[in-house]
Amino acid sequence: MTLTITRSQELQKRAKTLMPGGVNSPVRGFGAVGGTPIFIHEAAGSSMTDVNGNYFIDYVGSWGPLILGHAHPEVVDTIEKTLHGGTSFGCTSEPELELAELVIEAIPSIEMVRMVSSGTEAGMAVLRLARGITGRPRIIKMVGCYHGHADSLLVKAGSGVATFGLPDSPGVTTATAADTICVPFNNLKAVEDILRDQADQIAAVLLEPIAGNMGLVPPLPGYLQSLRNLCNQYDVLLIFDEVMTGFRVGFGGAQSLYNVMPDLTMLGKVIGGGLPVGAYGGRKDLMEQIAPSGPIYQAGTLSGNPLAMTAGLATLRLLKDGSLYEKLERTSCRLMEGLAGVAADAGIETFSTRVGSMLGMFFQLGPVTHFDDAARSDTKRYADYFHGMLKKGIYFAPSQFETAFVSTAHTETDIDRTIEAGGEVFSSLKS
Repeated sequence: MTLTITRSQELQKRAKTLMPGGVNSPVRGFGAVGGTPIFIHEAAGSSMTDVNGNYFIDYVGSWGPLILGHAHPEVVDTIEKTLHGGTSFGCTSEPELELAELVIEAIPSIEMVRMVSSGTEAGMAVLRLARGITGRPRIIKMVGCYHGHADSLLVKAGSGVATFGLPDSPGVTTATAADTICVPFNNLKAVEDILRDQADQIAAVLLEPIAGNMGLVPPLPGYLQSLRNLCNQYDVLLIFDEVMTGFRVGFGGAQSLYNVMPDLTMLGKVIGGGLPVGAYGGRKDLMEQIAPSGPIYQAGTLSGNPLAMTAGLATLRLLKDGSLYEKLERTSCRLMEGLAGVAADAGIETFSTRVGSMLGMFFQLGPVTHFDDAARSDTKRYADYFHGMLKKGIYFAPSQFETAFVSTAHTETDIDRTIEAGGEVFSSLKS
């Protein structure tokens, strides 16, 4: 297919005069792959159409929330009905209770939940809660795990097994960053060494149970349970960031999949049905420390927004039927194996990962178990692959270090077309 981009080029030129980099979130700017960002006009099911009339099979899915696909009829119908009753109240409404009940029913470790408006907000709040409960200032996070753009989480690891973080963004003070200790994902010894020496300073260990922001990197066997054991041993809270994995890898999230219960959990994406949302929850004795029940303050004007609550309810009620996850498993497995197969046939070195409907493909030989492994990937070749697939009407994330998402709307025909396109693009990369 010939990719027409004239209108997108015009809009991008205009956008750069209005918004930093012409976007409202950095990865949309195509900085990692080059070229002109696409501007979407509309979307339905598994596909999107841009302002130039180009059609794409979409494996980004708004970065994970759209597990049912774009504009699912039942979700849209629910939003439309809610809209006529008001868009925001500043008071509690019944859908908030219904969504909270469904989340508590589904996520094993959550006995009480607080709704917020974004994953970043959930991250800020859950860290304040952990520090407030324990009276300790520091957290341990994993290199390459993203938990939103709160100051104390925008840090990077220094040399060695683990160091105090340095600011990873101007505007983040060294003092703030110093309270975050970064260690490699899947490296249990690094966590154990820090807890042995500094447990009285550590409020929590925070991680994505399935890393989705360095590409897709699953936990090694036993890693999550060993973290749980260490946190119990040293009386440190364990926090799972399931903003991406919650209701995505299964109805009970990653913690159900691996049968490891954190003390606190962050949620977002799927629970809003595609609308802005976040949440955090955990044991009742911990959550009751939040205002107005307790002294740890957190508030939000649009928290529990009725449109987001009802969209989330419609989505989760459909997902409660386990047959949708069975379909996602089959479709996602076929896509991963198909793309890995045509890459191998073309002689292109890749390493594929998958958990449920989350997929990763690294342009290197594996294994990939932590960020340094992922960082060795051939990002130039990924950029060539990305643009090759885009020209054939297949939209993957414009970065080697993001995750692909399959929805229930993706058909066998979509998968066939994607694998066929992949074979043609991989063959062109070889030459």
